[in-house]
Amino acid sequence: MSESKMLHILLVDDDEVDIMNVQRAFRKNNIVNPLYVAHNGLEALELLRGTGDAKIPSERRLVLLDLNMPKMNGLELLREIRSDPALHALTVIVLTTSDDERDKVEAYNLNISGYILKPVTFGAFVDAMATLNKYWAINELP
Repeated sequence: MSESKMLHILLVDDDEVDIMNVQRAFRKNNIVNPLYVAHNGLEALELLRGTGDAKIPSERRLVLLDLNMPKMNGLELLREIRSDPALHALTVIVLTTSDDERDKVEAYNLNISGYILKPVTFGAFVDAMATLNKYWAINELP
């Protein structure tokens, strides 16, 4: 993949098993985009803003966001992202176990690009990541 098409993906999730599943699904699908991990919304903001030890490049970024996390949950992080002029245009896809209609409505009201329920089986997880990879490979992201 050319450097100009490289997508920097931030996975925001506190569940180590889900993080490992995403990493394994990326490997199984030969997804070579860099994957960064934050365990809560506060860590994610540090990475996105470059205020901590690590930083995600500011071009071509995508956030895979869980909703149920400690310290700062996914919806709180979304509100913070949308209110920050430097981050408000970020592409965010919710990847969560929450099937609560209120969460879906609030997330879409905060301009997410998609809401995906975490698959139960690893095979379904691999398929979901393959579909996402195809989507962002053809989508023109800033």
